[in-house]
Amino acid sequence: MNLDPVLSALAAALAGEGPAVEFGPGGPALAGHSNGSALPEGTAIVVRTSGSTGEPKATALTVEALAASSAATAMRLRGEGQWLLALPLAYVAGAQVLVRSLFAGTRPWAMDLSGGFRPEAFADAAEALTDPIRFTSLVPTQLRRLLDDGSPRVLAALTRFDAVLLGGAAMSQDLLDQAREAGVRVVTTYGSAETCGGCVYDGVPLDGVDVELVDGRVWLGGDVVAAGYVGDPERTEAHFRTDADGRRWYLSSDVGEFAPDGRLRILGRADDVVITGGVKASAARVAAAVEALPGVREAFVAGVDDPEWGQALAAAVVLAAPEGRAGEQAVPEDIRAAAAERLGRLAPKSWLALESLPLLPNGKPDRRALTELLAARHRRP
Repeated sequence: MNLDPVLSALAAALAGEGPAVEFGPGGPALAGHSNGSALPEGTAIVVRTSGSTGEPKATALTVEALAASSAATAMRLRGEGQWLLALPLAYVAGAQVLVRSLFAGTRPWAMDLSGGFRPEAFADAAEALTDPIRFTSLVPTQLRRLLDDGSPRVLAALTRFDAVLLGGAAMSQDLLDQAREAGVRVVTTYGSAETCGGCVYDGVPLDGVDVELVDGRVWLGGDVVAAGYVGDPERTEAHFRTDADGRRWYLSSDVGEFAPDGRLRILGRADDVVITGGVKASAARVAAAVEALPGVREAFVAGVDDPEWGQALAAAVVLAAPEGRAGEQAVPEDIRAAAAERLGRLAPKSWLALESLPLLPNGKPDRRALTELLAARHRRP
């Protein structure tokens, strides 16, 4: 990918000398408006995504917010360096690779994603970096594929990064442990397009970022917060506010808690709660428990309609099984029994084994497609 035209347009937008750059599935484009509406003053980037629920949105990120995010990231990572672009530009984590590079005055490098995310293509791009200080952003599925590849060349490329920012989807402790044991310097991130991407690193807010929990919902505040959703005043009013001190806040769709050491821990999405048999359950937490079972490599859990329970928990899994068993559509009984022992009445009522989880272009599980697959599987006798 030739980054020069995008970098030139983005540099002009960040300097206030050109129109905003809009990143979407069709690629980057210059934008004076979006959704037929004028952009908020100071907008440098519009990130347009469908998200995991399929609801379109166009988030306006100002020069001030992007500068605050870039500076806080450099402070937390203890330096600026060369970035490898391994994510599509349509998503904020990809766009931020270019923004941080421009603020740092370094030249980013893009890996070849034309054939999808391939470990050998990642190694090719990583080996092309010339700065001794190196960073990249990945989603858990990408990191898992790199670790599963296991070749000395791929692992050497991965461990040369000073930090691998990991976010965009739930990640298992097993994956983090495996990465760190391999010598990968993983930094977990939490945030969204509405906060210029990750603004909480390893559970600790970046400098200038505040976190509050209101009835369990995560509020994020600070200069990194977006101007709002372009052409969608109702959604903007529902998710953004400015307090009496002029500080911007974003109401996320996530539920969290503070660990005993004060770090933020995300429990799942607010719309991820399933009421089954009168009991509330977080589908994300059940999925994490299933993914931690021996024999399971990846897991996704959702609530599906059920005549007896109202909603039932259903699980799609990718098996970490001996060769030749991974393609089976039946989940082994020992995995089901282990889930029942660990989760009790919150164990999934139906199961589906897949060779891989369907993903959105940003590497997140396609929640809609997976839920439809699980609902169809649950209806079958």
